[in-house]
Amino acid sequence: MSVVPPRLSAQALAVWGVAVLAYVAAVTGRSSLAATGVTAAERFDVSSGVLSLLAVVQLAVYAALQIPAGVLVDRVGPRRVIAGGAVLVAVGQVVLALAAPFWLAVAGRMLVGAGDAVTFVSVLRLIPSWFPARRVPLLNQLAGILGQLGQVVSAVPLAALVLGTGWTPAYLMAGGTAVLVAVLVIAVVRDGPAGSSAPAGDGAERSSTGLDGPSVAGGVAAALREPGVRLAFWCHLAAPFPGNVFGLLWGFPFLTGGEGLAGGTAQGLLVLYVVAGIVIGPLLGTLAGRFPARRVRLIVVATVAQAVSWLVVLAWPGPAPLALLALHVVVLGGGGPASLVAFDIARAAVPPQRIGRASGIVNVGGFVSTVAVVLVVGVALDLQGAGTPDTYTLDAFRIAMLVQAPVWAAALVGIARSARRVRAQSAADGNTGARFSRSAV
Repeated sequence: MSVVPPRLSAQALAVWGVAVLAYVAAVTGRSSLAATGVTAAERFDVSSGVLSLLAVVQLAVYAALQIPAGVLVDRVGPRRVIAGGAVLVAVGQVVLALAAPFWLAVAGRMLVGAGDAVTFVSVLRLIPSWFPARRVPLLNQLAGILGQLGQVVSAVPLAALVLGTGWTPAYLMAGGTAVLVAVLVIAVVRDGPAGSSAPAGDGAERSSTGLDGPSVAGGVAAALREPGVRLAFWCHLAAPFPGNVFGLLWGFPFLTGGEGLAGGTAQGLLVLYVVAGIVIGPLLGTLAGRFPARRVRLIVVATVAQAVSWLVVLAWPGPAPLALLALHVVVLGGGGPASLVAFDIARAAVPPQRIGRASGIVNVGGFVSTVAVVLVVGVALDLQGAGTPDTYTLDAFRIAMLVQAPVWAAALVGIARSARRVRAQSAADGNTGARFSRSAV
C-alpha cells in the first residue's frame, strides 16, 4: 500500500497541476476541430458526413483504448503513460498540420485520439497516490473541469492562429506545445511520494499472478462483474455526450450555419459552455461528496436537463434568442461535470489496484455515445442535402440533432436497470461490510 500524505503538500499540488496541464493539452487536441471545422471542410474539400469522420475516428480510437489504457496505467504507472500520451497528441497534431490527402488527416486524428485516451484515466489513477481519500472526489472533479480549458484554447487562440497564420503553422504550434508538456511531465510528475510503493501498484497481483494476459483479463473481468461499475458506465454514457457533440464538432456549425450567429458570437458561446462546466463542477462535486446516496440522481437530473434544453431550442420557431442559446450552453456545460461523478461511483466499487481498469470501462460509455451521435448527425445532414457549410440550414440541424433522443432513452433505461441490480446486491449483502452499493443509489 502506498503512503498517502495526511495533508496537501507543494509537491503533490505540483504533480497534480502538471498532470492536469497534460490533460488540457489532450483536450485541446481532441476539440481542435470544433472551432476549425469549417476551415477543415474547405481545406480538405469534404462534405459534413465525411468531415465527421475525423471526429468519429478520433473518438472511436479513444473509446477502444479506454480499457487497455486502464490496464496499462495500473501496470506501469501514470507518469510514463501521461508523458507518452502527450507525445502521441503532438505527433497527431503535426500530421494534421502537414496533411494534404484526407486519409493522412484521419491518421493524425487517430494519433490524437490515442494520446487523449490514455491521459485522463492516468490522472485519475495518480490522484489517490498523492492526496487523502477525502480530497480525491473534489480533485477528480477539478482535474476534469480544468482539463476542459483545452476547449477554450481550441475555440480562441488556436482558431485565431488558423485564421491569422494558416492551418499548417497553427497546428504545428499546437504539436510543439504538446511536446513541451511531455517534457514537463517527465521532469515533475512522480507516481507517488518518495518511499511509497508504485501506484502502478498491483504489487500483490504481480507477485502472485505475474504479468501474463490471463491476469490482466481477469482484472478487467472482475471489474466488469461489479454492478457498481456497470451502473457507472451507463451514468457516464448518459451525461456528457450532448455537450461533447456540441463542443467537439457540431456546436460551431449549428450556431453559425443553423442559428445564423456571427463567428465571434458562436466562439463566445463555446467559451461560455466551458466556463459553465468549470463553475458547475465544484458544486456537483460537493453535492456528490455530501450526499453520496444521491449521486446517480444528480447524473439523471443533468441528463434530463440537457434533453429538455435541446428540445426547447430545436422546437423554437425560427432562430432561438441569444439568451436562450446562452442558457442552453450553460445547461450543456453541466453534462461533463455530472459524468465525472460516475468515476466516484466506480472507484468505490473496486479495490485500489483496479481503479484504472474500472475508470477505463466507465470512460468508454460517454465516448461510445458521443461517437455514435457525432457520426449520425453528419449523416443526417448529408441525407437532407445540407452536407457543406454553404448548405447548412436550421431545419436540417433540427432534424439532425434529434438523433440524440434514442440515446438519451437507452441510457436512462440502462441506469434504471443497473440501479436495481445494485440495490439487489446491497440487499444480498445484508448491508454488511463497506460495499459502495449501499451509498450510491
